[in-house]
Amino acid sequence: MNSAPVSAIEFPGGIGLVPLADLATRGGLEVLQAMLRGEYPAPPISRTLSFNLYEAELNRVIFKGEPLQEHLNPLGGIHGGWIATLMDSALACCVMTTLKPGEAYTTVEFKVNLVRPLTAGMGVVTCEGKVVHRGKTLATSEAFLRDQNGKLLAHGTETCAIFPFDSFVRRG
Repeated sequence: MNSAPVSAIEFPGGIGLVPLADLATRGGLEVLQAMLRGEYPAPPISRTLSFNLYEAELNRVIFKGEPLQEHLNPLGGIHGGWIATLMDSALACCVMTTLKPGEAYTTVEFKVNLVRPLTAGMGVVTCEGKVVHRGKTLATSEAFLRDQNGKLLAHGTETCAIFPFDSFVRRG
């Protein structure tokens, strides 16, 4: 079966990529807020894994995701990779809110602690990411994944490298 998962997660701007030229000239928070308004699409991974950005302010973002049957591991639990990808998105995008025009970033390392199992059908989960430290070339962040009742499911930390946008774009 090759159909997309059925989920409560919405994508107001559709699915696609933000134009690189816009990323070079707009700050990270501005880009994320435009995505929330539907002016930019959500990245393709959002549809594949049924999660999306729901809030963005300086130093903080909220993602929501819905663990579905398509995300199960062989034993019937939600695969840790699904959880890690959702958390990496929140951990990195809160750092993105701090980027000035002309800056880019990438994840250098991250750690996720899974404290409770996730199951298909448990409903929408929420992941809040916050910047802990923003320096000139490195930033660190933390995130917490919770169920609909606020129960902690996972928590994690991340380090991101920050560099000039020009070095990010491949020259041909």
